[in-house]
Amino acid sequence: MAQLSTRSKLEILADAAKYDASCSSSGSVKRHSRGGRGIGSTDGGMGICHAYAPDGRCISLLKILLTNSCIFDCHYCINRKSSNVRRARFTADEVVQLTLSFYRRNYIEGLFLSSGIIHSSNYTMEQIVEVARSLREDHDFRGYIHLKTIPDADPALVHQAGLHADRVSINVELPTVQGLKRLAPEKSEARIEGAMAGMKSAIIDTADAKKKYRSAPRFAPAGQSTQMIVGADAATDRDIVVRAAGLYDRFGLRRVYYSAFSPIPDASAVLPLQRPPLMREHRLYQSDWLMRFYDYAPHEVAEAADANGMMPLDIDPKLAWALKFRGRFPVDVNRAPREMLLRVPGLGTRAVDKIIAARRWRQLALADVGRLTVSVAKVRPFLVASDWRPVALADAANVDALVAPKPRQMELFA
Repeated sequence: MAQLSTRSKLEILADAAKYDASCSSSGSVKRHSRGGRGIGSTDGGMGICHAYAPDGRCISLLKILLTNSCIFDCHYCINRKSSNVRRARFTADEVVQLTLSFYRRNYIEGLFLSSGIIHSSNYTMEQIVEVARSLREDHDFRGYIHLKTIPDADPALVHQAGLHADRVSINVELPTVQGLKRLAPEKSEARIEGAMAGMKSAIIDTADAKKKYRSAPRFAPAGQSTQMIVGADAATDRDIVVRAAGLYDRFGLRRVYYSAFSPIPDASAVLPLQRPPLMREHRLYQSDWLMRFYDYAPHEVAEAADANGMMPLDIDPKLAWALKFRGRFPVDVNRAPREMLLRVPGLGTRAVDKIIAARRWRQLALADVGRLTVSVAKVRPFLVASDWRPVALADAANVDALVAPKPRQMELFA
């Protein structure tokens, strides 16, 4: 077989990495190379894979696999052992040189590295760790590094990944134990969660040590994340929300990512023939947001699902919850506690905080609320203001008509 060029390898392995959604650089430590020391930065830049930090900064990452060869045969994975795809493999040094070269050209400011399993889990994890070690120690690279770790690898190797990376991710793969056993029988939920628990303990221990000793090593300062595949098994949205809430609570995760299953060539007969609607993935991210930023309990988010456990696709989960519990609305914008204002469809966390700050000084009218939110038409069925009281919310269809976006006529030359 002809030797592949670096460019050909990059084309294959960058494309293979697109299925991994858990690529974000939020929470990274600010490092720079001013003063002539070190290479790389976590501030600014343009590049290949764009992720976004909480403050809106665009983070550019080189997102690749070390190899798309794999000894596992997970049914849902395009890189599984039995898949008929073009294979390629980087050496650790090739990834290091690519990262440095792309950074010097101002294409990227960091690296996201994952891999299929070659030879063994330990061997693959050693190669991944070697890339990060070389970047940090041999080249003093101070950019962002996100490593996908392998739960089956020796815990000492996974720990080494945390010493060099800003963030690590350990994928749970599928939302339920039954789905994992059926579609990825070579993987174990116990081993996956054991690795996540070990990472959580190391992050906490290192953070405590940093408070006492300035010389204590940094360890995955951006925390750990995970990813679930949506739509490959029979898990409902309610199942997924409950599982995600448990992962956040037990392992202190920064993010749970949701990746809609995508049909693959020569697919196994146990897989669905069609991918789920992308809107389903979007609704799960919105549900996740309600738990993380809007103070919804997991069971409250699950209550927004229908009788089959699925989130409505035509309306967002927050509105679905409000329509199910219409008796709790409207709420008085001048008196309601923050937790109730956060449940008003159309009010975000910033708008709620501005409302609470403003009402200390005067009574708020509907126009005042309108200036603090994107669409007053969406919020007014659920609010009472000094000059506004909506009609009774007894009929869900009436509420839908009030909050649904009005169709706009397209102009020919707009």
